[in-house]
Amino acid sequence: MLYGPTNEELVTDIFRSSIKSYKSLPQLLYHIQWKFRDEIRPRFGIMRCREFFMKDAYSFDITDDEALFSYNKFFLSYLKTFKRLNLIAIPMAADTGPIGGNLSHEFIILAETGESKIFTDKRIFDLDSEGTELEKKSLQTLRKKYEQFYSVTDEKFNKEEFENKVSEKNRLTTKGIEVGHIFYFGDKYSKPMGASVDLPGGKKDFVKMGSYGIGVSRLVGAIIEAKYDEKNEIMKWPISIAPYDIAIIPMINKNDNSALDKANKIYSELVKNKIEPLMDDTEENFSSKIKKMNLIGVPFQIILGKQYFRKRNNF
Repeated sequence: MLYGPTNEELVTDIFRSSIKSYKSLPQLLYHIQWKFRDEIRPRFGIMRCREFFMKDAYSFDITDDEALFSYNKFFLSYLKTFKRLNLIAIPMAADTGPIGGNLSHEFIILAETGESKIFTDKRIFDLDSEGTELEKKSLQTLRKKYEQFYSVTDEKFNKEEFENKVSEKNRLTTKGIEVGHIFYFGDKYSKPMGASVDLPGGKKDFVKMGSYGIGVSRLVGAIIEAKYDEKNEIMKWPISIAPYDIAIIPMINKNDNSALDKANKIYSELVKNKIEPLMDDTEENFSSKIKKMNLIGVPFQIILGKQYFRKRNNF
């Protein structure tokens, strides 16, 4: 049995057996599957483990210019993806490692439990991708906007460069969690594996490739690190991936079911409007119910206690 840490060679083989002409380019292949890596020190639960769920994509283009266009499209799409998750993920120049190539960005979110040490200009956190369009010039402008600020992981860190490019008041040295990684490596895999296409005039050329990954299961742990309020013991999942839209917590006692009756009406109304609620209709202690819902992390709560009925609110 073979365990795949990443799938550049496998996907290149699929491409070369399927695509023969430049007319079929560009191509983008992706899958979401379990990956296996021989981590020396697995830690932090699902944050750094030997088995994890991953989305990886691979682009195939005929020229470097077109391949960089594909790379920049992923640069934008990752910024938008993490924004939808209510995460501030900063693209940082990163080492390409065993994947190879000469261009790579890690997308990092700040967290004290992160395993990546980062060195960055604070002003990069004021940037966003608003107004960027899916055309070459606009995407190049977006990348340049981020790359004008020094922002690297520890593998690429240069102390002298950091101090020369970033004023002392804007320097930030901290830890972060890698939630995405993109690479451009040209013909590193296509050339030795013979993944070429026919060009006009009868010539052949090797395709230019990039790869793009997000650790889906790892992202769950990263979101918890970013969104859990340890002091108040409150978790709040981003709406886009929350298990439920809203939690209903009625106060219930043996002599009075009015809060439960009202909660059932609210529940039915929410379902009718295609809002997915979670209701705690147990007879557990009221404060324990609230604490439990805080840990589950549903983004919004409707709490029906004594004060609710004193104000005579109607639903």
